[in-house]
Amino acid sequence: QVQLVESGGGLVQPGGSLSLSCAFSGSLFSFYVMGWYRQAPGKERELVAAVTSGGSTNYADSVKGRFTISRDHGKRTTSLQMNSLKPEDTAVYYCNARRGLADAWGQGTQVTVSS
Repeated sequence: QVQLVESGGGLVQPGGSLSLSCAFSGSLFSFYVMGWYRQAPGKERELVAAVTSGGSTNYADSVKGRFTISRDHGKRTTSLQMNSLKPEDTAVYYCNARRGLADAWGQGTQVTVSS
């Protein structure tokens, strides 16, 4: 049973930075594709960034060049470094672990970008 716990959300001014972290508990971390999704009020959940076990990454066009996803196999964590934040980045951010049909979600962490 995979469990994911996010941390690091909060309130930041436009142009600022935040780092999110996702702790993975369970087995076979290295076999999972790890991702960060977000959901703003009234909008559908969308993929922000994902990283494969081999380190390949993909990003939503809206965050390319500003966000960086990474994973640490020893600590079994997945991080999202967010720079140059914009008000439109405000959302609940969710960590996701996916392997075949197996799919796990964290509880979410709020990120608010506002002056």
